Amino acid sequence: MDSSVFQLLAEIEQHHWWFVARRRIIGRLLREALPPDPQRLVVDVGCGTGANIASLAGSYACVGIDASEDAIRHARARFPDVEFIRGDSPQALGERAGRVDALLMTDVLEHVEDDRGLLAAQLSTLRSGGLALLTVPADMRLWSPHDVSLGHHRRYDAASFRALWRDAPVEDLMLSHFNTRLYPAIRAVRLVGRLRGAAHGRAGTDMRMPPAPVNRILERVFAGESARLIRQWRTRSTHGYRFGVSLLAILRRRGDDAAAQLWPTDSPAEARMCR
Repeated sequence: MDSSVFQLLAEIEQHHWWFVARRRIIGRLLREALPPDPQRLVVDVGCGTGANIASLAGSYACVGIDASEDAIRHARARFPDVEFIRGDSPQALGERAGRVDALLMTDVLEHVEDDRGLLAAQLSTLRSGGLALLTVPADMRLWSPHDVSLGHHRRYDAASFRALWRDAPVEDLMLSHFNTRLYPAIRAVRLVGRLRGAAHGRAGTDMRMPPAPVNRILERVFAGESARLIRQWRTRSTHGYRFGVSLLAILRRRGDDAAAQLWPTDSPAEARMCR
């Protein structure tokens, strides 16, 4: 991504409704799936300007990794108490590769041509029974100048998302759409953007800070989806969101008895896809 995009992220991601709500959803799901423990290692690959992994600091041993010098510079300046590494995982992890308890890749895979190869490399850093929490943008009908400015190669549907780990030594624990409640409004904005040939916000994206009351309302609407997603996780229900602006998956690396410590032995082997 262009340096102007990283500058924009550093300015707004602490308060913008989309970033705040997504962090709450991801944080709640991770804490449900992997109870907090400062000895457990959580690595955020493609950490950007750092707010996601910084929000977990104190609950886990946290490391953020990004190949962008701009991203890591912003992250280190904003969150000096969190470890940030410029480079490519797993090489950047050194001896910690293969010992990761949870891997985060939030809106990362769409930025690379070889998304399957990238994911396979990152999954190799997980210990036996370790978890990966992944998010990607969904629905090519939402493609717009916003995606182009962010350097996206694609948006996903459930089938193309699941295909990324088909041959990997992992099993699905959860797969669901999210950012569903605001989907109609976002689709309308993206349609107008395509017709105009230009995004609505800053740095060629649709991101800008709305007025504070509007920002609070949007944050509550989006973050409110966490209750249904948590319920889906706890009950292993298939009754989730059928569509949305994004997709979310939780995977578990297959292996020895350590896997059983993170998931009940009677859990189904297949993903619980929302239909």
